Amino acid sequence: MSNAKVLPLLGADGQGVAPCCPPLTERPMTAEEAETAARMFKALGDPVRLRLFSAVASHEGGEACVCDISDVGVSQPTVSHHLKKLKEAGLLTSERRGTWVYYRVEPSVLAAMGKLLSLPAAV
Repeated sequence: MSNAKVLPLLGADGQGVAPCCPPLTERPMTAEEAETAARMFKALGDPVRLRLFSAVASHEGGEACVCDISDVGVSQPTVSHHLKKLKEAGLLTSERRGTWVYYRVEPSVLAAMGKLLSLPAAV
């Protein structure tokens, strides 16, 4: 059993979705914001995990069965390990349907990642 702590990437502000952290160009991150962002980027720092995340994010309907995304050049147990790491980082959610597990990108993750890395608007 894993003792990894799952940190939320996003918080609701009543006006929509707020990223876990301010854009890098806005102000220096707090230690807690840096910890949260680092967990997310660490999970995506592995090429297999990045491919799996991309496969789920780009899959028709916004979700993918593990049976549809397993062809990434590693064994099935290794795919399961990487998907677990993406879930622990808060990047994916999953739902079991019969014998298959379907994965979805957490609804606001892509927007939050984009905001974190965005440049300030031109004046």
